[in-house]
Amino acid sequence: MAQLRGAIEPGRAEAMTRYHKQTREVLGVGNDVLNGFAKDWRKDLDVSERVTLALALWSSDIFEARILAAKLLTQARIKDDLVVWDLLQSWVPEFDSWAIADHACTAISKRLVAQPARLDVVEIWTSADHMWTRRAALVATLPWAKLPNPKTVDEATRDRILGWAANYVEDRDWFIQKAIGWWLRDLSKHAPDRARTFLEGPGATLKAFARKEASKYLA
Repeated sequence: MAQLRGAIEPGRAEAMTRYHKQTREVLGVGNDVLNGFAKDWRKDLDVSERVTLALALWSSDIFEARILAAKLLTQARIKDDLVVWDLLQSWVPEFDSWAIADHACTAISKRLVAQPARLDVVEIWTSADHMWTRRAALVATLPWAKLPNPKTVDEATRDRILGWAANYVEDRDWFIQKAIGWWLRDLSKHAPDRARTFLEGPGATLKAFARKEASKYLA
């Protein structure tokens, strides 16, 4: 925390608080600085030490500390990653801000790609009362939208996730609609026909802004 506070840029916190609509403490530390801390600490600390530090940073409930906690655990290959997966899962019900949620979902996506069987847990999130948990199911599975040459098993996973998105279409919450559009936008870069099929089918009743987002790269 001393290092974080030492990196505060005077006057930045106010703008960040307004932009991110935060009620928690915002220090005013730039993302490039957070990236530097995360890179250095990932190099210097083993997985157990990073998990301990990430938990402490998250528990502080400071905006930049929560983002840094997620960055500490964002790594493709982690041997014996169950403790990391368990900690990341425990944060999901506390999501209440897109920036914090998105950074945590990036870390979660690495653990899902490492062990796709964990998608069974993510599927449970799709029926949660908590909007941010439902949204996390799509944001954390974006790697399957981005696959350029998916294997058969990945195609099946992609269809599974699109099934979740189809069930979300009637949820008119802005963040849910945005997440659907985001998933389809990334999918359209590699599987435009599949994205079009969704938009012509279950996605026909998406809100206009979400359809525009989904269609951004479609001719």
